[in-house]
Amino acid sequence: MIAIIGLIIVLASVAGGFTIAGGHLPALFHISEIVTICGVALGTVLISTPAPVLKALGAKLGAVFKGSHYSKDLYLDALKMLYELFQIARKDGLVAIEAHIEDPEKSRSSRSTPRSCTSTTPWSSSATPCAWCWWAAVPPHDLDSLMDAEMDVHHEESGKPASALQKVGDALPGIGIVAAVLGIVVTMAAISGPVEVIGEKVAAALTGTFLGVLLAYGFFGPLSTAIENINSEEARFFAFFKASVIAFAKGFAPIVAVEFARRAIFSTARPTFQEMEAACKQAAKAGK
Repeated sequence: MIAIIGLIIVLASVAGGFTIAGGHLPALFHISEIVTICGVALGTVLISTPAPVLKALGAKLGAVFKGSHYSKDLYLDALKMLYELFQIARKDGLVAIEAHIEDPEKSRSSRSTPRSCTSTTPWSSSATPCAWCWWAAVPPHDLDSLMDAEMDVHHEESGKPASALQKVGDALPGIGIVAAVLGIVVTMAAISGPVEVIGEKVAAALTGTFLGVLLAYGFFGPLSTAIENINSEEARFFAFFKASVIAFAKGFAPIVAVEFARRAIFSTARPTFQEMEAACKQAAKAGK
């Protein structure tokens, strides 16, 4: 929602400033320049970007406009769910939690946690297998390396959409110049015509540069940065789970393991220890 407001402010500022200076908004819209810039930009994206990245880019843009869901409530629910799973693992063994992870819809700990939490856990994604049942055979430092490797792959993959969008944004000023040069060529062909006609064609050519720069720095650049911020929050969510998993694999008690995870949360979304402790006690009472 904030992203939409930002884009509206960009458009309103440009249109408002131009109108206040005495300009007429229709003068900024020339179909020939728009077709050239948008067509070339689209073509460069198709040339340089694989289909899976294009699909991921669409999903990332949708996430930008929906806003971040990595809130304090989500992390608190995740801490509660981890505590429940660790309690089950400590009581019945690691194999006992396999069913909870493979089928979270039927898990008691997952049923008590909002869908927004269970749908974003690393083990519910194909990007990061949970490896819970390997703990008995894999030393904690090796498990740490394994999770780091899988997280690196995930983060590199999730960063490609933002990189593709940023590269198009970097190219847009140049594409705008191409459109402007084409407009000047048309102007030179009509150089013997009336002054007002020549002036109109020069203005049309200049709008090509204007649109290219505006799209680059007012739209594509900020959207690329917004995707990077979403990727950063997602990476932090993975690191949050990793911290608890490694701590529990080293033999720490469930409440201590989830405290490791709590301290891995950004300060803007981090629950207090008292809030986490209250949620875990509530989970423990519900499990009895």
